[in-house]
This record gives sequence, structure tokens and C-alpha cells, in this order.
Amino acid sequence: MNSHLTVPTSPFHGRKFIAIVAMLFGALTLFSAGNVLFGSMASQAWAGNYVGFVVWFNFLAGAAYILAAIGLWQGTLWAARLSGLIAIATAGVALGFAFVVLLGTPFEMRTIGALVLRFTFWAVIAVIATRAVKRG
Repeated sequence: MNSHLTVPTSPFHGRKFIAIVAMLFGALTLFSAGNVLFGSMASQAWAGNYVGFVVWFNFLAGAAYILAAIGLWQGTLWAARLSGLIAIATAGVALGFAFVVLLGTPFEMRTIGALVLRFTFWAVIAVIATRAVKRG
């Protein structure tokens, strides 16, 4: 099996475009979660009723996003697998989030949208990258 992704378009419009978007997504995730965790009281106040483990997951996942983006740029098989793992881990955190919300933990509605966005983003990338590997 070929360990590099092949996308039937030009390199920039294929996997490299996806890698750039993933890199930006990772950088923004690190910045926003880091701001809540390590930023000023104003940053924490702006975040509202955030759920601590979700923010910590986002911060740590931001590093994984950047790592996956590097692998996607290079067209590696492990990047496709890491993208799938990120999606699965995000789904797990979303389930944990749902559990604590059902127990009555205060939360921000935007957290639901952010988790759905993150899961969908990485699930789609995982599918695209895996299909590209299979075509290669």
C-alpha cells in the first residue's frame, strides 16, 4: 500500500489546500483555548460558562491539528489516521460534555456548535485523506 496521499488535482488545490486549512484551524484552536486557560480574567469572562475539560481537550487537540496538517501537507498515511483519531476523540469529548450538561453543569450554547464543527471538520478530512490513500 502506498503511504502517500494522491489527490487527482493540482497539489495546491488538493491535499495542500486541506493542510493549510487544517493548520489555520489548529493555530486558531491553540490561540482561543490558550486564551481561556492562560489568558486574562477578561478572556475567561468572555468565554462564559466554559467546561474545563473541553477547553483543555481543545488546547491539546490544537497541537494534534497542527501535526496532522504537517502530515497532510506531506501526503502521509499517518495523517489520514490521525485525522480519524482526532474526529473520534472529539466525539468522545462531545459525549462527555453532553453527560456533564445533563447533570446540570452550566455551559455555553456555542460549545455545542464548536464541537459539532470540530468533529465534522476532522471526520471529513479523515474520509478524504483515507480515500486518497486508497486511490494511491
